[in-house]
Amino acid sequence: MSSPESRRVTMAEVARRSGVSPMTVSYCYNQPDRVAPDTLRRVRAVAAELGYRGPDPTARSLRRRRTGTIGVVLGEHLAYAFEDPQARGFLTGVADVCRERGTGLNLIPTTGADTDAERVRSASVDGYIVWTTADADPVLTVLAGLGKPVAVHGGPAIPGARLITIGNRASARELAAHTFRGARRPAVLSFPFGRDRRPRLETGPDPEEVEFPVTRDRLRGIHDHCRDAAIDPGALTVAIASRNDRAEAAAMADALLDTGADAVVAMSDQLAFAVLDAAGRRGLHVPADVAVAGWDDDPDSARAGLTTVTQSLRDQGRSCALIALGERVPDRPAAWTVTVRASTRPPQ
Repeated sequence: MSSPESRRVTMAEVARRSGVSPMTVSYCYNQPDRVAPDTLRRVRAVAAELGYRGPDPTARSLRRRRTGTIGVVLGEHLAYAFEDPQARGFLTGVADVCRERGTGLNLIPTTGADTDAERVRSASVDGYIVWTTADADPVLTVLAGLGKPVAVHGGPAIPGARLITIGNRASARELAAHTFRGARRPAVLSFPFGRDRRPRLETGPDPEEVEFPVTRDRLRGIHDHCRDAAIDPGALTVAIASRNDRAEAAAMADALLDTGADAVVAMSDQLAFAVLDAAGRRGLHVPADVAVAGWDDDPDSARAGLTTVTQSLRDQGRSCALIALGERVPDRPAAWTVTVRASTRPPQ
């Protein structure tokens, strides 16, 4: 006679030994409030004797065509989700919705490898969230053809998906107006331009050649202000960081200050902190010697006196999670405002 461990005991066997229908056994596990207490105890006792562990969750999800899980496609190494303050804030908003709805969360890192598309396609999830990526990311084509709800944070926009983002171009234009006031050598510390993430210094790069839509729109907005203020965008020095990381951006922040930059719009608070660190090492005064601003209003920004674009990545994470679950979300851009602090020069 085979032992309970040698094969999987079925629901039908438990029902037969308990003297009830298979549907009643199912109710005992999925809707126990619909079963009489004596019947529930009898079925559970028989199940324990036979070694029955309950309905197969995989089979159940296939029948229902639901897995109870949403996937976040993260175009970074997995540790980025826990190390980057902005990613943590965004994922906290996603997790809030998962907790409220009793839904699981699957992080799906992509690295640009040929296996990315299949990893995303085969994920057992009900809907997807895409952390901002490049225009030509092949994962986007896969997601557009799956017939599942998709939310894209930051961009790019893809057919059938909802885009959740702030007005990056408008916020950049306003932020540059505060930061470049009175500057002789305005400059930018930028996110990566492409998936190669190559750090470098450029003079007057064309925003239209940038692969990442958030970076592209922020650079467009900075150029908009330059034209407003009669600053030649073609002469603008741009340092391109490999990642949104304070420590990794240190070398590019130093390279930027080596050019004599006296005002820097950084594309995040983490990059702005790298500029503040570099200025401190050189004994430069902020904002008299160099004005600095960033994005996101990181918790450390107020303590640093940093002018920044305030936005709620946590709220944006919530919106993306609701969309991935197939729920309705108001169709409007996420809120933002420029918070002016001591790191930029006051109006004359």
